[in-house]
Amino acid sequence: MAHSSHFLTASTLTGDKVTNLKGESLGDLKDIMIDTDSGSIAYGVLSFGGVLGMGEKLFAVPWEALRVDSAKHELVLNVEKDRLKDAPGFDKDHWPNFADTTFVNSIRQYYIQ
Repeated sequence: MAHSSHFLTASTLTGDKVTNLKGESLGDLKDIMIDTDSGSIAYGVLSFGGVLGMGEKLFAVPWEALRVDSAKHELVLNVEKDRLKDAPGFDKDHWPNFADTTFVNSIRQYYIQ
């Protein structure tokens, strides 16, 4: 059985809607963080809440916690909307240190079960 790979540009995914398994909107994909040592995608940066970029909260979600639904042109994250509201987040002017192992471990524990 042949394996089919799909390739998309980062700009194709940036701005796409993110939903949960119930189809509820969780925001949109603001950015993609690449681990330059391995060359792999490490995180999707999810934007949630706010109006016209004001008051929005950003979340670093491990890429493996997201699934691309190419038919619907959206990403799917297996998390309840209420749980996302309490997730560790940051604002556009205060990004976390993605190399900090404490940060990495806390994010992975929150999203990867």
